[in-house]
Amino acid sequence: MNPKLVLMVLCASLCVAVPARAKTVLPDSCGDDKVKFNVKPAEPQPAPAPLPAGKAQIVFIENVEEYGYYMTEPATRFGVDGAWVGANKGNSYFVSTVDPGLHHLCVNWQSSKDAESSKVSMASFTAEANKVYFFQVKVLLRQDSQGWVKERTFELTPLNEDDGKYRVKASAPVTWKSK
Repeated sequence: MNPKLVLMVLCASLCVAVPARAKTVLPDSCGDDKVKFNVKPAEPQPAPAPLPAGKAQIVFIENVEEYGYYMTEPATRFGVDGAWVGANKGNSYFVSTVDPGLHHLCVNWQSSKDAESSKVSMASFTAEANKVYFFQVKVLLRQDSQGWVKERTFELTPLNEDDGKYRVKASAPVTWKSK
C-alpha cells in the first residue's frame, strides 16, 4: 500500500476524532453569546441619576474582594429578559432602566476559556415603578490546600438599599461598548 495514502487516511481519521469546540449554552434570561463588550472605567460621577417617571432602575455591581493568582479578569455580562444590557470588570457598577414587572436576570463571564464562559448565575425579581434595585456579582475564589486558586466563580445576589448605595460609593463607574 502507498505510504502517502496510509498517512493521508491516518490524518483524516485523527481530524474526525478531534471534538469541535463546544458552543456555550446560555439561559433564556441572558443575551446572544456572540455579543461581547469592551469595558472601560468611566469618569467619576455621583450616584445613579434620578429615575425616569414610571420606570425602575437596576444597579449592577461587581465586587472582587481578592484577585488571587489570576493576572486578568474577564468582563462580566449582564442580561435582562434575554438581552445583554451591559458589562462590568473589577470593582465597578453600571445602571440599567427597566419597565415595572417581572424581570429575569443573568450574569455570564465573557471569556475565551470554556470553563469560565459557561458559568452563569441567575435571579428574578418584580420591579416597581420609581424604585431602584441593586444586584451584586461577587467573584469567589476556590483554593486548594496549599492556597493556590483552583477555580474562580461568581454569584448574582440582590442587595438591600443601604448595602447597594455603599457598594456604589466603593466602586468605580464603567462604560462599555459592544465589540
